[in-house]
Amino acid sequence: MGLTPAAALAEAAAAARACRLCAPHLPLGPRPIFQLDPRARLLLVSQAPGTQAHHSGIPWNDKAGDRLRNWLGLDRDAFYGPALAILPMGLCYPGRLPRGGDAPPRPECAPLWHPRLAPPLREIRLTLLLGRHAIASRLGPAAARDLTGTVQDHAALRRRGFFALPHPSWRTRVWAAARPWFEAEALPALREAVAAALDPPDGPAA
Repeated sequence: MGLTPAAALAEAAAAARACRLCAPHLPLGPRPIFQLDPRARLLLVSQAPGTQAHHSGIPWNDKAGDRLRNWLGLDRDAFYGPALAILPMGLCYPGRLPRGGDAPPRPECAPLWHPRLAPPLREIRLTLLLGRHAIASRLGPAAARDLTGTVQDHAALRRRGFFALPHPSWRTRVWAAARPWFEAEALPALREAVAAALDPPDGPAA
């Protein structure tokens, strides 16, 4: 008899937290950070933890997280509750680029851990893809290159169980200011999709 989803997830999560594969490449050392629960109905696939997450051990506990929660229409209790899972493309903080900004997620990470950490999440109704790396992983490189078009195509993506978003960094304010449809159309649709996904299991499906 195989493991239950909860047991499989606990086993995979323990192994992921002990991972040291990328240690030689991580300037602050390994500290895998994610939030997973077999009861989760909303999956957030993001890029990689930042420095504040690395030091605190809490994902999205910064200004970008505040912006993201505003986008989603969630308070901190709901965001950090069991119904929302957070699985970055890189589980550890990857360091900085020479010209500023965080480095990309380590390429070894997602191929190793996503196939073990994602399957036990059997109740997921909606997967949010934050940033180009997450979008490329689920929708392909072409979608990541055309970030604006992919985000704008939210209705079609939602029918497939996805919602694509830019990374909610301060730089996104410039991107959004040039695209008024993002706040006028995409964010209301996002909040509606998130609310539907987080409804109790006997509520309406997303």
